[in-house]
Amino acid sequence: MYNIKNSKELASLINYTNLNNMITESGMKEFLEQAKELNFHSVVVSPTYVPLAKEILCDTGIKVGSVVGYPLGFENTESKIAETQELLEKGADEIEAVINLSYLKDEKYDLLENEIKQIKETVGDKILKVVIESKALEDYEKANAAKVAEKSGADFIKTSTGFVTPNHIFENVNDINIIQKYAPKIKIEVYGGIDEYKFANQILTGGADLIGSDNGYGIVKRYKELRENTQVKPKPITLTKKD
Repeated sequence: MYNIKNSKELASLINYTNLNNMITESGMKEFLEQAKELNFHSVVVSPTYVPLAKEILCDTGIKVGSVVGYPLGFENTESKIAETQELLEKGADEIEAVINLSYLKDEKYDLLENEIKQIKETVGDKILKVVIESKALEDYEKANAAKVAEKSGADFIKTSTGFVTPNHIFENVNDINIIQKYAPKIKIEVYGGIDEYKFANQILTGGADLIGSDNGYGIVKRYKELRENTQVKPKPITLTKKD
């Protein structure tokens, strides 16, 4: 299993996510304070809340990410570029762009590559994650998506929008293996259904670089409870054998 040294390291491997389209501002503030408490790698929020996230997290090292073409990815390239530019102006550090699955299904790899390249050019030295819907794809389509994403300059592949997710750890590991084989330089974030430490640890053991989770706070708090806040008083041990 992945050797997590402490809760700080665990939090640094999680992108704490809240894309609830009906969350109130007070609810988002609570979410961001939780992120601040545990110092996650990043938060992922809707475009509406990027300015608030930047304000609340300004004195931390937590990156602020948001989404483009979410959740279906069928907007035209110009629209995605405009969304990306607006998010960057609001202060987003990471962009998560959903790929055009129609291009992938029709094997129009040149169109897919062109779109990702243009978004990456817009993002510049910020992080670009391209989101595929791995559960909806055949293995060869995942392989082709990975190759195009790497060739186009994307920094990460993210396996899901969260709406359609693999049912089992073995499906996630299969996705990771395919991406690593066909795009060995790109990083991998697994998202969707990761709501407990055991599952998170399995995903990291399987080769993911990062985890996206709506329950990141619960995962890290539970880990702290089990590994750092449990007081165990050892019984005295006699090292010599009694006659």
